[in-house]
Amino acid sequence: MAQEERILLIRLSHLGDVVHALPLYHALRLGHPNARIAWAVEPPFAGLLDGLPGLERAIPFERRRNAAAWPRIASELARFNPTWTVDAQGNLKSAAVSLCAPSARRSGLSRRDWRERLGALVLHDQASPVPHGREHALDRMRQLAAHVGVLDGFPCFDLGLTGLELAQGERAMTDALGSGPDPSDVLLALSSVGDVRGWPLGHWASLVRGIVQAGRRVLILSGPAEAALGQQLARELGELRGARHWIGQAGLRELAAAYALASRAGATYVGVDSGPMHLAAAMGLSVVALAGPQSHLRTGPWPPPERAGNLARHRIVRATDQPACAPCFARRCTHRDGPVCMERIDSAQVLAALEAPSAELPRA
Repeated sequence: MAQEERILLIRLSHLGDVVHALPLYHALRLGHPNARIAWAVEPPFAGLLDGLPGLERAIPFERRRNAAAWPRIASELARFNPTWTVDAQGNLKSAAVSLCAPSARRSGLSRRDWRERLGALVLHDQASPVPHGREHALDRMRQLAAHVGVLDGFPCFDLGLTGLELAQGERAMTDALGSGPDPSDVLLALSSVGDVRGWPLGHWASLVRGIVQAGRRVLILSGPAEAALGQQLARELGELRGARHWIGQAGLRELAAAYALASRAGATYVGVDSGPMHLAAAMGLSVVALAGPQSHLRTGPWPPPERAGNLARHRIVRATDQPACAPCFARRCTHRDGPVCMERIDSAQVLAALEAPSAELPRA
């Protein structure tokens, strides 16, 4: 009798990367319809996977428990007892997690596409390298999906949202906006304080005023980490007509459902490179992305405008006088004047992108 196939998918963090791994998960399901599948993920992002079609369980990797996290994840993996581990992360941490699993086979990205290539030594087999000029995170997932699964319908971001979840998302969105969304609405997600990819609060305030002056409604979203910033912006804007606030929004599936509703209505999302931005793009929203230290060709909303041609639905905004060091891909800015690549993006540029009839191809 053939051994039951039990597949462990490893994509621990962060939110945007978990979103990017959804098409890989669906490729695995298509290629191995009778397998039991579990997903190792950090707790802050596990909620997004609740109800994911065909997923047996999410196995939490509690990184913040430091040394105590390892015996706990080893115990959980032994309980699931995977026969095959697929590492979609490609760093030393994910390699260590894969070694905790009693798998006969460990597959992953091409060593060339690992962030920390030493970790690839734990693999038994690797996907083909990402072709030159196809360096987006979704390209890496596609190469791995082709190696371990079936590419029909790639990329598929189906979260399996239920009718109840969609209704709850609609109610939350309607309560936040004051009525249902419409095509002229703008969803704006604040960036975390201290994030090198963030945009200054004064710039957000100027943008909101410009959107309202143009006769459009804007919904300003802030998650738990940005709640204090959301409250500060609400105080600064006062009773500005047309500006609404959704402060401290926490449920990832509620957010996904709200984004899906806004997408069907034809609304537009504005934000920096972040998990909520990638979730918005995955749910079908057109995105105006503010780019500085990162390259949209690697981590921008999918698909990049250059590759979508006449079907492009996303727009990328960069500072017209960005420094020579951008994009640098660094998590900490070393420029003598700070993260000027973001600070120099003017709200007028973003307003122009919102009014543009089609995506304008940015500089790479």
